[in-house]
Amino acid sequence: MTTTRKPKAAKSKTAAKIAKTLDIKVESADILDVETPAVVVNLFRGVKKPGGATGVVDKALGGLISELIEEGEIKGGTGETTLIHTLGKIKASRVLVAGLGPQDKFDAQVVRRVSAEVVRFLRRKGVSHAVTIAHGAGIGGLDPQLSGQAIAEGAHLGLYRFGNYLTKENNNSTEFEELTVVELDKGRAKEIGAGVKLGTSTATSSIIARDMVNEPANHMTPTSMAEAAQKVAKDQGLKIQVLDNPEMKKMGMGAFMGVAQGTDEPAKMIIIRYEGDPKNPENNLGLIGKGITFDTGGISLKPPGGMEAMKGDMAGGASVIAAMQVIGEIKPKINVLAVVAATENMPGASAQRPGDVVRAMNGKTIEVINTDAEGRLVLADALCYAREQGITRLVDVATLTGAMVTTLGKACTGVMGNDDTLVRQTIDAGHKTGEKFWELPLFDEYKDLIKSDVADMKNSGGRQAGSITAAMLLAEFVEGAAWVHLDIAGTSTSDRLSGYLVKGATGVPVRTLAQLAVDLANEGVPKKSRSKAKAK
Repeated sequence: MTTTRKPKAAKSKTAAKIAKTLDIKVESADILDVETPAVVVNLFRGVKKPGGATGVVDKALGGLISELIEEGEIKGGTGETTLIHTLGKIKASRVLVAGLGPQDKFDAQVVRRVSAEVVRFLRRKGVSHAVTIAHGAGIGGLDPQLSGQAIAEGAHLGLYRFGNYLTKENNNSTEFEELTVVELDKGRAKEIGAGVKLGTSTATSSIIARDMVNEPANHMTPTSMAEAAQKVAKDQGLKIQVLDNPEMKKMGMGAFMGVAQGTDEPAKMIIIRYEGDPKNPENNLGLIGKGITFDTGGISLKPPGGMEAMKGDMAGGASVIAAMQVIGEIKPKINVLAVVAATENMPGASAQRPGDVVRAMNGKTIEVINTDAEGRLVLADALCYAREQGITRLVDVATLTGAMVTTLGKACTGVMGNDDTLVRQTIDAGHKTGEKFWELPLFDEYKDLIKSDVADMKNSGGRQAGSITAAMLLAEFVEGAAWVHLDIAGTSTSDRLSGYLVKGATGVPVRTLAQLAVDLANEGVPKKSRSKAKAK
């Protein structure tokens, strides 16, 4: 393994500290017997007489919740929060009634959203710890373990704040430190506890990705990305290798090196291996991440307005590294190889030019039409490397095209691929995690847009179907493997506070990648025909 140099500046531990501050416990107890500053109950929209734990609390308060429902103050609508001071009627000082929205639309995603909004609401009120019922685990019909997982994910992700470079702390801000989930049934409490443990793991890993993406580019360099990956590998006992420029040049990674030649920052190819099924090497999954730690566009320089956001062009690589943290913790029976191509894209004196031709690791040549279409170049060599390692199922993740934001906005991630089964498995994994995906076509006609007169292909097909033509280029480097491409240009960041998403990096699609690994592991060794999928 190549030794990497130290980052340029020491990093603050603020964000990581906040992520670890929240402690979520599960207790088997009567909710009326717990002394706490606040107890959280819930209500579906349209319910006139609360039942379950909410009904128990309502009765102890002399029907106060029912009275407020009748008066129209509590409706149970989505995002509604009503704080009631109990004035000593029960041991809890306050009761917070959280609206779940309509019951026919209730699922784990609602629990994530509600949990995030509740803990932020209580934090604003100066409350540092509270008790909650397991939303949906009773009359809501939600699996208790899934409820516990969603509560943990929502609370951890909803409380996230990135404060590494704030020199003045807000002394008026109380941190929310402890959430206790109370369930009277001991068996159900045990299931909820297992879910909380898993949800804490997935949320904490998503926060690793959020932190990496939120870091400014002078701190989150390719070297720093490699060090973050080394920490994950060390914590989880995973194998890691980091390739430097001379090694990559020797291996023929001309597409990747063409992008890297315009910057003084050393490029890194980060390779992490998890061996969950070593006796069956064909049972594998490759996670490939774009790690452009700052993208100026190169010689094809981007407009200056908003260019500061280009520090997040490594979100795909960050999500892949963070997903390996979860995979290392939950240990699915599958072999996972993570490959992250990390470099800056700068317009230095030696930067590649429009019109240059580069040769990828598999020998195919690419005419560089636009140096701002660099992500597909670095991914091309990363995909080639994964195929050389025998990976037969590939998922690449990248903030690849602005066209994807135009097409799908920030509501969902664009999906393209050459294998219907793997595409469906990826989308299904997203259904479980609450991360949304939408498939776009890869019709043969689109390939004509990237034909070149001087090379095997060109790196830009122009304005038409920009996200699709970028994927069509990547398809040239999967060499018969089943492959899915995730374009997270829109979903990697949020421009507003919404549920468990906060302004800034989202950590998408860390939880989906981990869920996909688990789902594939549960299916067992793939059929031989799966590895013979052809690129469309």
